[in-house]
Amino acid sequence: MDNVIYFIKSTLSNEMASSGFPLIYKGEVNHQIMRSFAFMANRKIAEKNLSTSVRKRVFHIMIECLQNVTKHSDDFDETEKHIGNGLFIVGENKDSFYVITGNLVDNDKVKNLQDRIDLLNRLTPKQIKDAFLKQMVEGELTEKGGAGLGLIDIARKSSRKLYYHFVPYDANRNYFILAITIPFEQDLSETEDAED
Repeated sequence: MDNVIYFIKSTLSNEMASSGFPLIYKGEVNHQIMRSFAFMANRKIAEKNLSTSVRKRVFHIMIECLQNVTKHSDDFDETEKHIGNGLFIVGENKDSFYVITGNLVDNDKVKNLQDRIDLLNRLTPKQIKDAFLKQMVEGELTEKGGAGLGLIDIARKSSRKLYYHFVPYDANRNYFILAITIPFEQDLSETEDAED
């Protein structure tokens, strides 16, 4: 997944040099930060002359990614209190928006996360939609309040492969980078449930 690292480096340097977009945040991701960042990003996205469905997809994916960092970051303070620190970036390329997140995950979660993303990347849009509906009905709530829908929903809304990379952080954790691309234009077959 070296292309993820290249994507981040090249895209960020190009975008910051030209328009000052993307929006970048690194730190604790709490409800107030989520609201502020979502407001700023939504305003930037709204400036583009794009369809409502594209803007809604970008915003939906953005919120889902922020929630994932908040719930699943394995970052703790000295009293072992969950912090939810993470990296969050929203920006644009010539023909797409992108959302990049980064957060710490325990080593014992890496294999499961890799397997889930690899599986989603092999599925067709129809299969992803079916998996989403099945998980809605059969998914069980975890101790963090999720039902396993987050990554499926992100894949469903973006209709593109999810890029990821795990960077060793310490003996017990990896830094998980996830990059999502949301094209400005999509085939109708890819967007049958974009308004959901």
